[in-house]
Amino acid sequence: MFKTRLFQFVGFFVLVAFLAACATPAATTQAPEPTQPPAATEAPAASEPILVAFAYVGPVSDMGWTWTHDNGRKAIEAAFPGKVKTAYIENMPYSDEASRALEQFIADGAKMIFINSEYADFVTKVADKHPEVIFLECDGHRISKNHIWYYVEHWDPTYLIGMAAGLMTKTNKLGYIGSYPVQSVYASANSFHLGARSVNPDVETKVVLINSWFDPAKANQAANALIDDGADFIMDIMDETAALQVEEERGVWGATWNTDQRAAAPTKYVSSVSLLWDNYYVSEVDAFLKGTWQGDRSVLLALAQGVDRDNWGPNVPQDVQTQVDAIRDKMLNEGFNPFVGPIKDTEGEIRVPEGQVMDDMQLYLWDWAVEGVSGLP
Repeated sequence: MFKTRLFQFVGFFVLVAFLAACATPAATTQAPEPTQPPAATEAPAASEPILVAFAYVGPVSDMGWTWTHDNGRKAIEAAFPGKVKTAYIENMPYSDEASRALEQFIADGAKMIFINSEYADFVTKVADKHPEVIFLECDGHRISKNHIWYYVEHWDPTYLIGMAAGLMTKTNKLGYIGSYPVQSVYASANSFHLGARSVNPDVETKVVLINSWFDPAKANQAANALIDDGADFIMDIMDETAALQVEEERGVWGATWNTDQRAAAPTKYVSSVSLLWDNYYVSEVDAFLKGTWQGDRSVLLALAQGVDRDNWGPNVPQDVQTQVDAIRDKMLNEGFNPFVGPIKDTEGEIRVPEGQVMDDMQLYLWDWAVEGVSGLP
């Protein structure tokens, strides 16, 4: 899927489920820097298990975005038997119902609440009202003493998958299926395209937005339209496998988000942007239990620490695997950042000057399409 899959609402509301159910994504601005050193919380009393709650934008059965977060919840239970108990709500709406659901968690005794998508003001007003409760908001954009946001550096594995696309395409036409024109989609489509162009400067990438994170019918239609237009490698950021199934049926390569989805395309699956929340979730709860948890911060989980490229599909050529994996090793071992200027937008304007390297926050807040990408506003 993806993206964080890290700032205040500016009034961008559309009904969407973040990679799962219908809800409203928010346009964002950069988060303020902390104005004072973060202070550690006090360790909770050990008389009974603490309650850690999870508010999910979709169903745990989606086998995608929410499913990966629920694996993190289960990892917490396994790591702290007798010390922690968990609860969760599925399909939390983007409305005042979200605030009421969070208030109910607190009434039930929750000390930490993980929210697996940005709910902005619906979380903020509850967090400000309850400074004694810790709030962790995935892909959020606001920090305070008891409220942090976290996300993944998904652009790195997406760049790697893009490299594979550039090496494997025969038509030099790549497709990308996205949801809405939000920053995670820009960053994902752009990094996919730049990875492809790093090994094949002739490729073009066409993006189709379907105004949903989960709509098999629209994803099916988008995949067929891209293939009809000549695309022979398609990546998507969807929370279902409809596009992969079309790619398998029509004999074109496919890649996706969230987790291993090769069962949907046994011969044409290439890889996915795989989300790995378990260790991060356990570490945050562990810090709280020890009294060392700190607010006023944001977290971007790096390659191999919260996000990675999934294992290669069975028919990805060995020479492609070798070439791409060499860049992954360079990212991991040498801190290689491929997002370096000059990088132009679709109008030919240089947005990243020659020699300038895009930092994590620029990549996280990416809201313009790079040269060679069409279909994004």
